[in-house]
Amino acid sequence: MNVHERAEYLAETYADAILRLSYTYLKNTHDAQDVCQTVFVKLLTEPREFESAEHERAYILRMAANACKDLLKSPWRKRTCDLEACAEVPAPETGDGAVLAAVNQLPANYRSVIYLFYYEGYQAAEIGKILGVPTATVHTRLARGRAKLKDILGGYGYEQPV
Repeated sequence: MNVHERAEYLAETYADAILRLSYTYLKNTHDAQDVCQTVFVKLLTEPREFESAEHERAYILRMAANACKDLLKSPWRKRTCDLEACAEVPAPETGDGAVLAAVNQLPANYRSVIYLFYYEGYQAAEIGKILGVPTATVHTRLARGRAKLKDILGGYGYEQPV
């Protein structure tokens, strides 16, 4: 069986079951379709032989369930929300921009750490992974960046975090 025939067989036989299972986990049609596509790609790139059709079905559904679980526990998913939920949240009030302008005056290594920590909400360990530096370096850059911000702002509005 060539790849095209195998893809048609998988789509005709298992697409509905995978989509239904994925939707029960994810409660989102588009995410369920993404999981279905991911499962098919894995099946086509890593072909396997099965003892029976029941074993094949069980394996494919287990792959789909695991893909859904992986998607649910991904950090990206925890930081996002539905568009409808975000529409109800009022937009933040715009300030005079003095603090952001002061952050932009910092050297690049302090600016990136300060921005990721305060504006994007990342923790020091996550920032370290993003920038490829040790967590201790992130803490040092945060402290030095705060000190430089204090000098730039003239002490105005600066509070040492507890």
